[in-house]
Amino acid sequence: MCRYGINAYKPHYACFECRKTFKRKLMVDIDRDFKDWEKQSHKCPECGGLTANMGLDFESPKKSDLKAWNHMKDLYETGITFHSCGCSGPGYIPKDKNSLIEFLNEKKEIYVENLRFWMTRVEPKSESEKSKDWNNNSHFLFNLPSEFKTGTKKKRRTDLKKAVEYWTERVSDIESKIIKTTGNNV
Repeated sequence: MCRYGINAYKPHYACFECRKTFKRKLMVDIDRDFKDWEKQSHKCPECGGLTANMGLDFESPKKSDLKAWNHMKDLYETGITFHSCGCSGPGYIPKDKNSLIEFLNEKKEIYVENLRFWMTRVEPKSESEKSKDWNNNSHFLFNLPSEFKTGTKKKRRTDLKKAVEYWTERVSDIESKIIKTTGNNV
């Protein structure tokens, strides 16, 4: 069972400048009608700078461990945080800068593969073509958000232009994260 689904826990925030973590009250505990709690920014009580929502599974490094704090900042800037439902943890977290770069490059390869698939895709017409398409390409079809799919299960259509735009944006985003992490062009 999801341990975070039973009780409400305070979210963990980190200030990379002060190298400290803080737990914040849930806005719903303060104001039951508060709607935009995810957009709420939180300031560090020490320096007044913005803190990063690192997730409930975050364990901060020692304040003196500058290398670990820099790595946590790199993780946060590339979109990797310690959020989970509590069942199995936050998933794979790269342990150092080299493994982070390797992880981002692997994700980029997956995104490029998806982009190539959608750029060259021809929608199947007959039922047998649809069945073969589903058997051969289900991993590509599952990776696309449902908002780009229309119709019923039997007469499903995909907006190919939006799919290509989606994967192009994902590739561009991951490339910028790689450049930011490595400090040079891909």
